[in-house]
Amino acid sequence: MDFDKKKPSILLMHGSGLSHIVWSLHEQFYASQGFNVLSVDIPGHGNSDGPSLKSIEEISDWIRLLMKTLDILKITIIGHSQGSLVGIDFASRYPDLISKLVLVAGSYKMPVNQDLIDLAEAGDEKAILLMMKWGYEGSKAFIGGNPVKKIIKSSRDIIEVLAVDLNACNNYKNGEQSLEKINCSTLCIFGDLDKMVPVKAGTKMSERIKNSEAKIISNCGHMIIFEKAFEMRQIVKDFLTK
Repeated sequence: MDFDKKKPSILLMHGSGLSHIVWSLHEQFYASQGFNVLSVDIPGHGNSDGPSLKSIEEISDWIRLLMKTLDILKITIIGHSQGSLVGIDFASRYPDLISKLVLVAGSYKMPVNQDLIDLAEAGDEKAILLMMKWGYEGSKAFIGGNPVKKIIKSSRDIIEVLAVDLNACNNYKNGEQSLEKINCSTLCIFGDLDKMVPVKAGTKMSERIKNSEAKIISNCGHMIIFEKAFEMRQIVKDFLTK
C-alpha cells in the first residue's frame, strides 16, 4: 500500500475475533478527509496469516513493527473494543509514535465472562450468539445478517482467533497504569446502551486520561462502528481536524 508521506496516517484496529471488514463504512470517509488509512487484520485474522497474538502487548509491538516496515513515523489509532485496549497500551508504551488516540466502546480493563471464554475455547457457536446478545443495542442491528457471524465462520475460527482474543482482553492487567502514561489528545466514544462498557465506567476512564474528551452516542450499544457508523465518523472527523 502506497502512503503519501505528506498526509497524516490513521490505523483502524478491530475488536475480538473480527477483521478489517468492520471498518467498511469508515475507511473511505477518513481517506476522503486527507488521511492515509491503514485498516488492518492483526495476525491470524481476516487476510493475515496466523497464529493469533496472545496478548495486548504483543499486538502493540506488532503495530510498532508494521510502522517501521511501512516507514510511518507517527500514527493515529482508532480502536474499537479490544482495539481500544491495544490503543491504550500502545499510546502508553510508545508515546513518540502516536499522534492522537480514539477509543470506541473501550475501557482500560475488559474482563470477559468465563462462560463466553469456555464456549469459545470449545469452538461452540453459542460464543458468537452471546457476543451479539451482549454487544448489540437491539435486533434492528441485525438487518442484513449477523456481521460477526459473517467474519467468524467456523469452529476453528472460534478456537484459534476469538478465544485467543478474549483471553488477551481478560489477561490485560496494565490498563490502569497505562492511562496515566497517555500524553496524546484522546477521544473516547461510548454508546449510552452499551452493556459491555457502561457509560459511567467509560466516562470515569476518560477523566483519568490527560487531554481527553468523551462523546456519548444515543440509542447505541457496544457495536458503535456498525450501529451508528455515520454519527461516529463525523465525531471522529471533528476531533482529528480541529
